[in-house]
Amino acid sequence: MVTDFNEKKQEERLEELRHREEEQLAQMLAGKYGVDYVDLTNKSINTDALRLIPKERAEELEVAAFHKNNKVISVAMRAPERTDSLQAIADVERLGYSVRRFIASRASLEHAWERYHDISYATETEAGVLTLSNETIQEMLQKLKKIEDVQNEIKGNVESKDTHRISRILEITMSGALSLGASDIHLEPQEEDVRMRYRLDGVLIDVSRFDFATYGLISSRLKLLSGLKLNIKNAAQDGRFSIVVNEKEIEIRSSVLPGAYAETMVMRILDPTTIGLPMEALGFDKYLMDIFDHEIAKPNGMILNTGPTGSGKTTTLYAFLSKVNEPGIKIVTIEDPIEYHLNGIVQTQVSKDYTFAQGLRSTLRQDPDIIMVGEIRDAEVAQTAVNASLTGHLVFSTLHTNDAAGTFPRLMDMGVSPDILGAALTVAMAQRLVRRLCKTCHEEVPIEGANKELVDKILSNIPHADELPENRTRMWIPKGCDKCGGLGYKGRISVVEVILMDKQIEETVRAGASDRDIWAAAKHQQIRRMAQDGIVKVLQGVTSLDELGRMVDLNDDTLFVEAA
Repeated sequence: MVTDFNEKKQEERLEELRHREEEQLAQMLAGKYGVDYVDLTNKSINTDALRLIPKERAEELEVAAFHKNNKVISVAMRAPERTDSLQAIADVERLGYSVRRFIASRASLEHAWERYHDISYATETEAGVLTLSNETIQEMLQKLKKIEDVQNEIKGNVESKDTHRISRILEITMSGALSLGASDIHLEPQEEDVRMRYRLDGVLIDVSRFDFATYGLISSRLKLLSGLKLNIKNAAQDGRFSIVVNEKEIEIRSSVLPGAYAETMVMRILDPTTIGLPMEALGFDKYLMDIFDHEIAKPNGMILNTGPTGSGKTTTLYAFLSKVNEPGIKIVTIEDPIEYHLNGIVQTQVSKDYTFAQGLRSTLRQDPDIIMVGEIRDAEVAQTAVNASLTGHLVFSTLHTNDAAGTFPRLMDMGVSPDILGAALTVAMAQRLVRRLCKTCHEEVPIEGANKELVDKILSNIPHADELPENRTRMWIPKGCDKCGGLGYKGRISVVEVILMDKQIEETVRAGASDRDIWAAAKHQQIRRMAQDGIVKVLQGVTSLDELGRMVDLNDDTLFVEAA
């Protein structure tokens, strides 16, 4: 009898035997290490879980995240005692997940790794969270150095027929905004198309255009992410979602408004690394730093920071809070929204059922030493905050007025008696943010003609003139280079003015005087006005004269009032 030797079948049997032995070994090790065993070759791999560990790292460490149930992630490991594998699990836990460990064979892990090719570049991992892989973000940060880079990447994907193109467009949009340091993303439907703009250092810059079909898919995806209703198109909606990038969660506030052609969307990017700045980084001169150090150390009183939306008021108040935050002091904040989480501070957020007024009243029952009210919006909040400052609390807040002198009549319009303002309010300040000139490409030019007349006029009665730069005949203008994305500016800095409450100011306010009279009464305090603070920064090469003039009225006649 002749036996027909089938080599192919023999190899298959050997492979099956090796696989069985490997699985048996994995099962035995599971018992040894006290973890469960899993065979991934017959399991569906959840790509939302899989993406939590980048492909290259998963293969190197022999791990695979294969299942996700709410905040519980199942991770298979070849060797659960490996230190670097355990580090991968710790990284997943830092994202807010609980991890359940399993042992799996190499073949089992390879089956899971094959699913990485199914992962789109950017997808919703759960309601309200958009996860971009570290690998993808690093790739985008290298590519997207200028607005033109973002424009080219988006254009290529708008024209693509790829089924993942919407995810890819979202990924590029978000990565580009983070790379360039944008504070908001604006999507604005017009008659023929939809315009997308970034707000960079306070200025809106055109980025791209979409056809309405593409925008419809983008807006639907963003509304789903933000927890908004897809079927409502004739009413305003507000929502939020977050982006997880390099183990850091960045919150995005979404706002949708009905428009003439389609809904307008604005996404505000709340990156904590751009908000939590120390006082020293905000651009205050030495004499201003001395004033603020003295005033925020007081046990009671009220410090109000004024200016329009986006002028950096909250960032300044956060810097004050960080400076006074000590273990022996209780600090409570009432905010809308909470933009930056501070350790050791109780932070609360207003809602429809929890207003600033309710929050402030409740906060006073918590026996705080320092209170921060995000904004004084009405008479009830104003009067409660004033009373808090009169009863042993230090109160920080913001107010919408044009300048520091406008703080006093604004509070009186809200029903605060001028007779108690002197005892309650200690500091009224106002600020704007101006763009910093790029340090790499800014260009020196002489100050001539009308510019020289303007600068000389503002410098003519400036306090602390001895601290001015010796050379007052030159300034700098933007040029544009790769470092600043071709804009000539990179980052922003505060220009500030302050009025301190003293006897002269108190008497002037009680007399119901005008803003001009208040500025005249404040002359003896020898504190620079915003325009003067800005001109000094122009002479120092920090910003340009054009940029300062864009944000501050340099011809305000109250700059030149005589002392009372």
